[in-house]
This record gives sequence, structure tokens and C-alpha cells, in this order.
Amino acid sequence: MTPASVKKRACVIGWPIEHSRSPMIHGTWLKQYGIDGAYTREAVQPDDVMDFLAHLSRHGFVGCNVTVPHKEAAYKAADVKHDAARAVGAANTLWIEDGKLHATNTDTYGFMAYLKQKAPNWQQADPRVVVIGAGGAARAIIYGLINGGCDEVIVLNRTEARAEQVRAHFGEKIKLMSWSQCNDAMTGAGLVINATSVGMNSEDCPDVDLTRVDDACVVSDIVYTPLETAFLKAAHDRGLTTVDGLGMLLHQAVPGFEKWFGVRPTVTDDLYQAIADDVRRSQCSSSD
Repeated sequence: MTPASVKKRACVIGWPIEHSRSPMIHGTWLKQYGIDGAYTREAVQPDDVMDFLAHLSRHGFVGCNVTVPHKEAAYKAADVKHDAARAVGAANTLWIEDGKLHATNTDTYGFMAYLKQKAPNWQQADPRVVVIGAGGAARAIIYGLINGGCDEVIVLNRTEARAEQVRAHFGEKIKLMSWSQCNDAMTGAGLVINATSVGMNSEDCPDVDLTRVDDACVVSDIVYTPLETAFLKAAHDRGLTTVDGLGMLLHQAVPGFEKWFGVRPTVTDDLYQAIADDVRRSQCSSSD
């Protein structure tokens, strides 16, 4: 444990890491709750990540967030792997407890918390659920959907072998459809989630036909740069409820902050707006 007289320090690690908005999020909460703590970015090269995590407390940290490309390494480095991390096979939140390195994956919590906030009735009609992607983010979301009561999740992925791994991991509640069947998968869908990076900082969009989904369909995209991706714009133009990726980012930060600093923070509209404005500014400067 860190003595009360010592400022608690946490960080986010990645390579590269300059783009991370986690310091802005956690810095806002530290100030809001009057906590004498610090949260920083730490650029850690892939060859150095295992050593960095093995000596996390020696570096002066009580825990850390983990972003690409270190999430699988963080999972392997942990002494104690919690259920969400095991379900995904990757970790994005680490903390030291009783001298051991604990790992979880809060992407599940982040996605489900924001989905319930933006579309509280998304499951009311027992909708057809489609997840595009089969990577770590998709796994975290699928885990949340199954725990949330979904009896079946349709997974679409261009690489079928990767999708097969998802089915092997989660079992019979996963239904695989080939990419050539993607528009058939959309027919009558009530929840469609783009869990890939397609659309990040570009006009790219998953090649699916949103005219086939149910009129009450909820469409989500984990990408938050831009805030309204081409995928979400297509859904908005269709008159559908949309759930952006920024809310997931904000909510996934909550459990880690509580572990490190002892206060469970609240994601407010003001915090969302502050981060959204920062995203917009960075998009404008990158296009200049």
C-alpha cells in the first residue's frame, strides 16, 4: 500500500502514447475530488513492457491503464487475472494489491455502461445482435452482451479463423456468419456494433447495408476519432439511435480510478463535452 503521506501515482502505457486522453480524464477527476495524486503517460516500447510491469511499484505507480499494443502482454504479466481479463485474454487496467499485480479488462464495463445510458431499452424486444470484428475489443463487448442476457451474438469478421477463435472461446451463444453474408446478418437486427478500427480518422465505413436493420435498431461504433464516424452518420441518416465510442472510453476509466485513488468517479456531461471538444480540436489540427 502507498502511505497516505505519499502522492499516489498511476499512468497509461502504450507505444505510441501521445494520443491518449486518459491523463485528461483522470486529471479532471483528481482535481474534482481534491485528491493529491497524479496520472501520466508513459511511453513503453514493446520489448520493455514486461520489465516495466514487473517493476511497476518501483517506478512509483500504484497501477496503470494499458493501451495498444500492450494489452496481451499486460494480461500475461499479471499475477492475478480477474474474470473480465480472462474472458478477453487481454488487460487494460492493472493495480498492485498485497504485493501482487492484478489485471482486469474494463472495456466490457465501459461499453455496457454507455450502451445502457444512451439506449436503455436496447434489449427490450430481444433484438438480433451483430458484432463486427473479432479482436480484443469485440471480445470484451461480446462478454458484456452475454453476461447482460443475450442468448445469441452474431459475429462478422473478414478473417474467418479469427471469428472461429471467438466461437471456441465463448461457445454456443456465438453464431458466425461469413463476410459474404453480412447484409443477411443485418436483416432485422436490433443492435449492430462496429468493434473494429475501420473509420478511425478516415471516411471508411464497414460495408454493411443498414437499410435492412430494424427501425428501432441501435448502432454503435467503438471509434471516437471522429466522434461521428461514417458508420454512425449512415445510421443517423437512417433515423437510428447511435452510440459513439467516446462514452465507452470515459466509462472504462471509472473502475481503474476507483482502484488507484479510492473514489468512484462519475462520468458527467461536462467531462464528456471537454473530451469531445479536445477530439474535435485534434481532428481540425490534423486536417490543416
